[in-house]
Amino acid sequence: MASLPGGWAARSAAGTRAIGGGQPTLGLSASRLVGRIAVTDDWGVPVPVLIVDDNPRFRLKARRCLEASGYEVVAEAADGASALETARRHRPAVVLLDIKLPDTSGLSVAERLAREPAPPVVVLTSTHDAADFGERLLRCGARGFIPKAELSGERLSALLA
Repeated sequence: MASLPGGWAARSAAGTRAIGGGQPTLGLSASRLVGRIAVTDDWGVPVPVLIVDDNPRFRLKARRCLEASGYEVVAEAADGASALETARRHRPAVVLLDIKLPDTSGLSVAERLAREPAPPVVVLTSTHDAADFGERLLRCGARGFIPKAELSGERLSALLA
């Protein structure tokens, strides 16, 4: 993966980190571990995720992958407008967001979600390389990027840790 200024690509490519002794993120603790990565909060509740992608086959694949890792997929959306509405309704802790959407850019959606009163953690995904999107990735408010071909519960947990 190509590197972008500010260490963004380094954060998105980070390997899994063992829990213990570090500061938990999103209230994550060692309650439920998958490959030594927490996928539940401090009370054992699975981390709620919203999947946003215009491809129904990818949404199904992502749902199965994340649920098999212990995440709770609370909703799906196929475009930017429904993503914003669904995020407000379901209040997920994490939004897995495709960058290329039919009605708007996922980067624009990420920017709007970041301005919400209690914004979710946004993780961008695409079939393209992160470097293809340039500096805007640094400014959109997303936590990181996972290529679609590399999506896994452990990769997502590594970005949340």
